[in-house]
Amino acid sequence: MTTDVHSRDLRYFVAVAEELHFTRAAERLYVSQPALSKQIRALEGQLGVELLRRDRHRVALTAAGEALLPHARQVLAALAEGAAAVEAAKAAQRSTLVVGMSTSPGRGGMLPAIRSRFTAAHPRAGIRLRQVSWDDPTAGLADGSADVAFVWLPLPGEERYAWTVLAEEPRLVALPDTHPLAARAGIDFADLLDEPFLALPKSAGPLRDYWLALDARAGRAPRIGAEIAGAEETYEALVAGLGVCLVASGNAPLITREGVTTRPVRGVGPSRYALAWRREDGDRPLVRAYAEACRATAGLAGS
Repeated sequence: MTTDVHSRDLRYFVAVAEELHFTRAAERLYVSQPALSKQIRALEGQLGVELLRRDRHRVALTAAGEALLPHARQVLAALAEGAAAVEAAKAAQRSTLVVGMSTSPGRGGMLPAIRSRFTAAHPRAGIRLRQVSWDDPTAGLADGSADVAFVWLPLPGEERYAWTVLAEEPRLVALPDTHPLAARAGIDFADLLDEPFLALPKSAGPLRDYWLALDARAGRAPRIGAEIAGAEETYEALVAGLGVCLVASGNAPLITREGVTTRPVRGVGPSRYALAWRREDGDRPLVRAYAEACRATAGLAGS
């Protein structure tokens, strides 16, 4: 059989072969009888053989038509099965929620508690966690690779997103143990203005500015000691003495290892950790359910 034969041609042929009547077959296919006849003639022309013998009184299959019929049915059945498999795969994708994050929301077992609440409400839904570099402050929301994401506010292009704040945490300053200010119990941000700071990549937009505390510098530009895009990079830069940085208290354990300490810092506001999603996805059942699980878990943690 020529590879130019389309499934529509086979559907038309099977309908006529089963009805042995062009008018009834056309009604079954919701096409006109002349269009059906033309399509059958075109199929016969492609195959170079007569499939149906017609006269004014009846339609009958030729030997070639009899030979083609079971194979045409098999092809159409296989196509239907393939289409059903694709739909099943699409449904499976829709029932898996991709959760983006740049730093894990450990914070007293928050992530397992959220998962437990979510799966209790939607036992057939799956969750896939996606770790994202600090280059993307939306943790996968902007490029569509995540359905919801744990993020730090503010977000670039924040009009595109909705969110629920899960935690407000003091910002601490992280610095090498050997730094002169490390001996203090607390540090005024004014005493850090001349220090080199570790900065998020420029792609982080307003979040980079936030962790540099631009709003607390009275217009003084920060000194950038190095750019960092992950917790390990931050720790290495701190140990190397490339600069200091602000860090949420919940993330302090990620970098306060040998050679690094954190201290309370006065003069800057708290950080806000949130679950965010694209506004157009706000009515998706799994997105709503995950946000509700996050809110319930955060409420329990705060009580």
